[in-house]
Amino acid sequence: MAGPFYFAVATYILMLAAFYWHRVRLFHIPVMASVMLFDLLMPVYLVLTRDWQRRLLEEGDILSFGVWMHFGLIITLYVLYAIQVHTAFGMLRPQDRDTTALRRDHRAQGMGILLARALVIITGAVLFEAEADL
Repeated sequence: MAGPFYFAVATYILMLAAFYWHRVRLFHIPVMASVMLFDLLMPVYLVLTRDWQRRLLEEGDILSFGVWMHFGLIITLYVLYAIQVHTAFGMLRPQDRDTTALRRDHRAQGMGILLARALVIITGAVLFEAEADL
Protein backbone atom coordinates (compact mmCIF):
# COMPACT_ATOMS: atom_id res chain seq x y z
CA MET A 1 0.00 0.00 0.00
CA ALA A 2 2.62 2.54 -1.04
CA GLY A 3 0.06 4.39 -3.14
CA PRO A 4 -0.24 7.41 -0.81
CA PHE A 5 3.55 7.80 -0.84
CA TYR A 6 3.74 7.83 -4.64
CA PHE A 7 0.81 10.24 -4.84
CA ALA A 8 2.49 12.55 -2.29
CA VAL A 9 5.72 12.49 -4.33
CA ALA A 10 3.77 13.26 -7.52
CA THR A 11 2.05 16.22 -5.85
CA TYR A 12 5.44 17.38 -4.54
CA ILE A 13 6.79 17.44 -8.10
CA LEU A 14 3.69 19.38 -9.17
CA MET A 15 4.28 21.78 -6.28
CA LEU A 16 7.88 22.31 -7.41
CA ALA A 17 6.64 23.15 -10.90
CA ALA A 18 4.14 25.65 -9.47
CA PHE A 19 6.88 27.17 -7.31
CA TYR A 20 9.12 27.80 -10.32
CA TRP A 21 6.26 28.96 -12.57
CA HIS A 22 4.94 31.42 -9.98
CA ARG A 23 4.39 34.12 -12.58
CA VAL A 24 1.70 32.03 -14.30
CA ARG A 25 -1.02 32.71 -11.73
CA LEU A 26 -3.62 30.55 -13.50
CA PHE A 27 -1.29 27.60 -12.87
CA HIS A 28 0.41 28.58 -9.61
CA ILE A 29 -2.60 29.42 -7.45
CA PRO A 30 -4.84 26.39 -8.27
CA VAL A 31 -1.94 23.93 -8.00
CA MET A 32 -0.75 25.27 -4.66
CA ALA A 33 -4.30 25.39 -3.28
CA SER A 34 -4.93 21.82 -4.46
CA VAL A 35 -1.73 20.53 -2.89
CA MET A 36 -2.56 22.27 0.38
CA LEU A 37 -6.02 20.68 0.34
CA PHE A 38 -4.44 17.30 -0.42
CA ASP A 39 -2.10 17.70 2.57
CA LEU A 40 -5.01 18.61 4.83
CA LEU A 41 -7.06 15.59 3.74
CA MET A 42 -4.27 12.98 3.62
CA PRO A 43 -4.29 12.34 7.41
CA VAL A 44 -8.05 11.78 7.24
CA TYR A 45 -7.58 9.23 4.45
CA LEU A 46 -4.79 7.45 6.33
CA VAL A 47 -6.78 7.25 9.56
CA LEU A 48 -9.75 5.79 7.69
CA THR A 49 -7.72 3.20 5.74
CA ARG A 50 -4.99 2.09 8.16
CA ASP A 51 -5.05 0.28 11.49
CA TRP A 52 -3.45 3.10 13.46
CA GLN A 53 -4.98 2.14 16.80
CA ARG A 54 -3.19 -1.21 16.78
CA ARG A 55 0.13 0.23 15.68
CA LEU A 56 0.19 3.37 17.81
CA LEU A 57 -1.47 2.16 21.00
CA GLU A 58 -1.13 -1.60 21.20
CA GLU A 59 2.40 -1.79 19.80
CA GLY A 60 3.51 1.40 21.58
CA ASP A 61 4.62 3.30 18.49
CA ILE A 62 3.01 6.45 19.89
CA LEU A 63 6.09 6.93 22.06
CA SER A 64 8.61 6.66 19.22
CA PHE A 65 10.71 9.62 18.13
CA GLY A 66 9.87 9.04 14.45
CA VAL A 67 6.12 9.38 14.98
CA TRP A 68 6.50 12.58 16.99
CA MET A 69 8.98 14.05 14.51
CA HIS A 70 6.55 13.31 11.66
CA PHE A 71 3.67 14.84 13.62
CA GLY A 72 5.73 17.95 14.43
CA LEU A 73 6.69 18.39 10.79
CA ILE A 74 3.05 18.12 9.73
CA ILE A 75 2.06 20.81 12.24
CA THR A 76 4.95 22.98 11.00
CA LEU A 77 3.75 22.52 7.44
CA TYR A 78 0.19 23.51 8.35
CA VAL A 79 1.40 26.65 10.15
CA LEU A 80 3.52 27.58 7.13
CA TYR A 81 0.48 27.05 4.90
CA ALA A 82 -1.60 29.42 7.04
CA ILE A 83 1.11 32.10 6.94
CA GLN A 84 1.55 31.56 3.19
CA VAL A 85 -2.15 32.00 2.48
CA HIS A 86 -2.25 35.16 4.57
CA THR A 87 0.70 36.60 2.64
CA ALA A 88 -0.83 35.56 -0.70
CA PHE A 89 -4.06 37.40 0.07
CA GLY A 90 -1.99 40.47 0.96
CA MET A 91 -0.30 40.29 -2.43
CA LEU A 92 -3.58 39.82 -4.28
CA ARG A 93 -5.13 42.89 -2.59
CA PRO A 94 -2.32 45.47 -2.60
CA GLN A 95 -4.39 48.51 -1.54
CA ASP A 96 -1.86 51.30 -0.98
CA ARG A 97 1.02 49.03 0.02
CA ASP A 98 4.28 47.98 -1.47
CA THR A 99 4.12 44.29 -2.31
CA THR A 100 7.90 43.88 -2.70
CA ALA A 101 8.37 42.80 0.91
CA LEU A 102 5.29 40.56 0.71
CA ARG A 103 6.65 38.87 -2.42
CA ARG A 104 10.02 38.30 -0.77
CA ASP A 105 8.32 36.83 2.33
CA HIS A 106 6.00 34.71 0.19
CA ARG A 107 8.95 33.21 -1.68
CA ALA A 108 10.89 32.51 1.53
CA GLN A 109 7.82 30.86 3.04
CA GLY A 110 7.40 28.82 -0.13
CA MET A 111 10.96 27.54 0.17
CA GLY A 112 10.26 26.62 3.79
CA ILE A 113 7.11 24.78 2.71
CA LEU A 114 9.05 22.84 0.09
CA LEU A 115 11.60 21.79 2.71
CA ALA A 116 9.01 20.92 5.36
CA ARG A 117 6.88 18.99 2.89
CA ALA A 118 9.88 17.01 1.65
CA LEU A 119 10.70 16.09 5.25
CA VAL A 120 7.07 15.09 5.90
CA ILE A 121 7.14 12.80 2.86
CA ILE A 122 10.49 11.28 3.87
CA THR A 123 9.48 10.67 7.49
CA GLY A 124 6.16 9.22 6.30
CA ALA A 125 8.05 6.84 4.02
CA VAL A 126 10.33 5.79 6.87
CA LEU A 127 7.33 5.15 9.11
CA PHE A 128 5.66 3.17 6.33
CA GLU A 129 8.78 1.05 5.87
CA ALA A 130 8.88 0.43 9.62
CA GLU A 131 5.24 -0.71 9.43
CA ALA A 132 5.99 -2.98 6.47
CA ASP A 133 8.81 -4.65 8.42
CA LEU A 134 6.42 -5.61 11.25
